Amino acid sequence: MTEMDAFQIFLYLIVLLLLIKPLGSYMACVYEGIPCGLDRVIKPIEYFIYRLCGISAEKEMDWKQYLVAMLFFNFFGFLAVYGIQRLQNFLPLNPQTFDAVAPSLAFNTAVSFITNTNWQAYSGENTLSYLTQMFALTTQNFLSAATGMALLIAFIRGLTRRETSTLGNFWVDAVRSILYILLPLSLVLALLLASQGVIQNFKAYQVAHLTQPITYQQPTKTLTEQILPMGPVASQIAIKQLGTNGGGFFNVNSAHPYENPTPISNFLETLAILLIPAALCYTFGIMVHDKRQGWALLLAMLLLFIPFAWLTAATEQQGNPAFHHLGVDQTINMEGKETRFGITNSAFWAAATTATSNGSVNAMQDSFIPLGGMMPLWLMHLGEVAFGGVGSGLYGLLMLVIITVFVAGLMVGRTPEYLGKKIEPYEMKMASLAVLIMPLMVLFLTAIAAVTHMGTDALGNPGAHGFTEMLYAFTSMANNNGSAFAGLNANMPFYTIVGGFEILIGRYWIALPVLAIAGSLVRKKMIPTSVGTLATHTPLFIILLIAVTLLLGALSFLPALALGPIVEQLMLWGQYGY
Repeated sequence: MTEMDAFQIFLYLIVLLLLIKPLGSYMACVYEGIPCGLDRVIKPIEYFIYRLCGISAEKEMDWKQYLVAMLFFNFFGFLAVYGIQRLQNFLPLNPQTFDAVAPSLAFNTAVSFITNTNWQAYSGENTLSYLTQMFALTTQNFLSAATGMALLIAFIRGLTRRETSTLGNFWVDAVRSILYILLPLSLVLALLLASQGVIQNFKAYQVAHLTQPITYQQPTKTLTEQILPMGPVASQIAIKQLGTNGGGFFNVNSAHPYENPTPISNFLETLAILLIPAALCYTFGIMVHDKRQGWALLLAMLLLFIPFAWLTAATEQQGNPAFHHLGVDQTINMEGKETRFGITNSAFWAAATTATSNGSVNAMQDSFIPLGGMMPLWLMHLGEVAFGGVGSGLYGLLMLVIITVFVAGLMVGRTPEYLGKKIEPYEMKMASLAVLIMPLMVLFLTAIAAVTHMGTDALGNPGAHGFTEMLYAFTSMANNNGSAFAGLNANMPFYTIVGGFEILIGRYWIALPVLAIAGSLVRKKMIPTSVGTLATHTPLFIILLIAVTLLLGALSFLPALALGPIVEQLMLWGQYGY
């Protein structure tokens, strides 16, 4: 890795860290009802929405009511997204006259976007109308992100309140997430991206006549023109990155020059991916009245993320051994990378998008060196807790904190506590359920896909690489990530239907124990800190938390990784004399 490569990563992290405190403080004010600077403009709109929807902002909910409200909200979104796709041939803003989306694909896409997964088994520019992209998908980018943020805030209230039963009001938390946080940030980012050349229009697709026709063989065909897709892109790209959604307007996502045209747009989009998840750590510290706790969680995330990002970039800098015996001077692996961005920016994006639940790509992971492709995959196997999705990443990490506190309590023979609340068997059962459901789904469905024609018929590559494609697909869907390894035809009934149900379980089966734990903790008394209380903001605890996270990921997925990218790398070295 060159000095310039290291400087780019260093600059990115510095800018990210400088933005965490102001944004984190602002979000804490929003959720605690403290004046935040935008009140005069937004508060009338907020109250109008409450009156229009019949929401009583003062009425709070227990964890079961909060859960039901969230499920109802998302179910209505599913119906809307599915219906718009199935009727898009009758609806306006369809200049390309696209037909209705097939039922299985419409189901998968609707499920994907309401859960913040944004798994794309379709080509956006060839499948969806402008209206579908805006009113179905972009709208859900806001709503699904707000859902994850609301769940996190409810869990924080479970930690800070005592001897009560309420966790706030889901409708209020979701509305404030959208109006005060997601919309303003998206507006600013969309304008910045448009200034860099990201398109935003409602034009029909444009035809460009080539000055030099291109002739293909087998069969012989001469290409004299090119179709240039148009559409309202900048508005969708802004929220897809800020909300860790990841669904691209175009099939190749942020590798498309209309989505990501310049190094500056690439920097802004990469920054947006981690911005809110990182700032929520500081918000957490403020809301639990101990900023050290927030900084400790942020440091744990950084210590997990940075080595994986560095290893991804360093591996791709080594080049592909398959080319060395041909006498080709290939010191780096540029296959599948954008020449506009290079190795470091492509590899760093791959790590950022899989560390979060973003899933967007600016390069094709399918073309990475096997070990380079394994790093983003392993980041998802850790549960996407460094940094994870907006809200979902931090409450996922807090599940691991509960397990770590419990393990530490066993070591010293004390009842485990976290922020003054006892961690008892009920909380441990729920936390264990939250962290184990994902690996169980991924491994079970990958095994089925590997031994049935339903799974293998979709593969573009045989052997270990094909196995990695299947493992990556089910890992991405279970983690609500949405990124694809490529080389796999995801638009097949097995992957759209079975994958759709996996996406649902990955989102809501984990949200259920999270809210259940919050409902249990909020009823408990606060225990005064004593000399025997385990400090959860110290370097020792951070190291222990990282160890537990890595251990769970390694124990769950190392055998599967050995069958995929690890053995593929060994075969590559063996074949070419390494």
